[in-house]
Amino acid sequence: MSQPEWMPDAVTFDLDGTLVDTAGEIAAAVNATLAEFDVEARPQAEITALIGDGLRALMLRLMAQLLLARPSLAERLQPDAALASLERHYALRVGASARAYPGAASTLQALRAAGVPTGCVTNKDGRHARMLLEATGLIEHLDLVIAGDTLPQRKPHPSVLRSAAARLGVAPHRLAHVGDSRTDLQAARNAGAADWAVPHGYNGGEPIEAAAPGRLFDDLGAVAAHVLALRGHRLAA
Repeated sequence: MSQPEWMPDAVTFDLDGTLVDTAGEIAAAVNATLAEFDVEARPQAEITALIGDGLRALMLRLMAQLLLARPSLAERLQPDAALASLERHYALRVGASARAYPGAASTLQALRAAGVPTGCVTNKDGRHARMLLEATGLIEHLDLVIAGDTLPQRKPHPSVLRSAAARLGVAPHRLAHVGDSRTDLQAARNAGAADWAVPHGYNGGEPIEAAAPGRLFDDLGAVAAHVLALRGHRLAA
């Protein structure tokens, strides 16, 4: 007799590139920061490829690339000043142009209606994460938000999703985490959770298929449809 397919008791989602498309406003904030230091703007694709470990890490990586190519920039592009500037510019833009991906709200609603707790686990700073979730109307559909400054560690450290599972009242091996990057998949694997992915998002400009997710869904709606089917529910049209 075949064994029933594994079914999660809770589902968590990454934020940038998974629930919400934020690349445009992040790139705008980064380029506004560079302009303040008289550094030419960078293409959005270049900035997007650095999304995934929080705004601070993105800026430090970009600065390292810029200084490697043009060491003379070190005279005017100092890390502390640039990071403070980026914080100001992003705070002015967060949630202004970002858009929830199709099916984000309905997916979270459907899962919770079926008794499946949902959470957002992101490396973005908590203040910005909540502003973004409020601006897109998603925060009301979440049982939990863990941000980059909530815990001592960040994804992909195993403690992050283990903490998320505990707060949602499930064992780590009963949690599925949905993301768009290698960081998300590794975070799930490290915690003993299911590593699920959607194909939109960033992942350093690399197709998420290259990271071999445990399950790849066409979109967010397909995540809800899969979980609800396992629980004997049907996703509302």
